[in-house]
Amino acid sequence: MAEAIEIYDDRLRAILRPGASLQELANSAVHSEGPVYFHEDDSVVWSDAHGNRLLHWSPADKMSVLRSPSDYQSGNYRDLEGRLVACSSGLRAIIRREHDGEWKVLVDRYQGKRLNSPNDLVVKSDNTIWFTDPPYGITEPNQGYGGEQEQPGSYVYRFDPASGEIYPVVTDMVRPNGLAFSPDESLLYVSDTAAFNIPGGPHHLRVYEVVDHRHVQNGRVFCVIDPGQPDGLRVDEYGNIFTSSQDSVQVYAPDGTQLGKILIPQTSANLTFGGKERDRLFITAGHSLYAIDLNTRGVQL
Repeated sequence: MAEAIEIYDDRLRAILRPGASLQELANSAVHSEGPVYFHEDDSVVWSDAHGNRLLHWSPADKMSVLRSPSDYQSGNYRDLEGRLVACSSGLRAIIRREHDGEWKVLVDRYQGKRLNSPNDLVVKSDNTIWFTDPPYGITEPNQGYGGEQEQPGSYVYRFDPASGEIYPVVTDMVRPNGLAFSPDESLLYVSDTAAFNIPGGPHHLRVYEVVDHRHVQNGRVFCVIDPGQPDGLRVDEYGNIFTSSQDSVQVYAPDGTQLGKILIPQTSANLTFGGKERDRLFITAGHSLYAIDLNTRGVQL
């Protein structure tokens, strides 16, 4: 434990599990991203975002390919019916796997113009989908099919699959990427990864107050991530924020204090809580899928 964890604040000790260690569950991906947990078979589905595949791991079957090509899926989540909802950087769309296994495009345009390349998403308790839309599937040859950017900026959108309504909720970020709600959904955290390919660009998390379950206000910088930049993030039952970074999963208290780091041998890209008690943290990093057991539980589906 001592070699895998850096503790900066004693509050981190309460959420660590004595004797737990980081485990590599699978490897051989080109670039692991977007893990989502399925309690039905104790499995994780995640994206090989640069390999254009969707992967599956379970204790019984280990790693297998679930979908190839995957149209450059990135972030994944579950909706309230247990269906897999995903960001397709290739199709520049939000897609969903239906109960019969077929994939359906839910939304790929705003005001008649194509989205940039949806990157990550969360499903709120009202079943609306909030997602980020940077242009990486357009600008990066290993993240999509290219094309022209039609939207005037990189925004965070709120999409209601029941009504089809879509509109931007965050418009003041450079490259919004990962996102997560606080346990009571009163706050929205969003990572900005502009430093990835914009010299001097931001590499921080911003936090916004959620208003009427539909909009946000009073955005501010929550924390600056170093080394590297943040990507995916998740929140536990106490409101602690777990975010990927170049050398680790960094952990922050709701007041913005950095509690410490869970060191990862490869650059972490995203993470999710899972396990039957939601107390196992699954981490996608580099070519691999990792896991570590904790004394705290995630709040996402």
